[in-house]
Amino acid sequence: MFDREVVRLRRLRNTALWCRAIAARLDARQTRRNSVFARTQLCCWRLARTVTGKLRAHPYPRYQREPGAVHRACTRGGAGFLGAIARRRGRSLQILALELQRVGRELDDARALTLSKDLSDQFGRSQLELRSLIKELDSGVRNEARTGARTEARNATRHEAGAEPMAAQAEAPVGESWPYLAL
Repeated sequence: MFDREVVRLRRLRNTALWCRAIAARLDARQTRRNSVFARTQLCCWRLARTVTGKLRAHPYPRYQREPGAVHRACTRGGAGFLGAIARRRGRSLQILALELQRVGRELDDARALTLSKDLSDQFGRSQLELRSLIKELDSGVRNEARTGARTEARNATRHEAGAEPMAAQAEAPVGESWPYLAL
């Protein structure tokens, strides 16, 4: 294993751990084990464990380093912030799909340039799992977009309905719209 491969593997591990943290923060019902969020967490965890095992097997201690406590805290904090915003806007699946695609690109890059046959086989199994999750998320994103458009349309009609009485009040004389001023 050479320096560029170690850097690539570390970047893949960090991306997988970031995606796992986001999936954990986006999962509103963490009791469901078969949700797409839980399966994403599991897939990313397997991928990170595979990479960590490969890095730990390296003879040089400086190549065996793992993410530190500060890195883990920043990952949890950033994922929590991003997860809260995505849930509030109703785009949980869209954010997760984007992050999973990012993991997929990193995995494709690492698999294409790895020299180890065993690692390439493990990455291939992870690629299959990631692709099936991405397909499932894409269909969920389309449904999420449809329901989001309906919700925005409902909110717009409510807002317009609430704006008409205000417009009518603005056109009325001051004495009619403000009874306590018409003394």
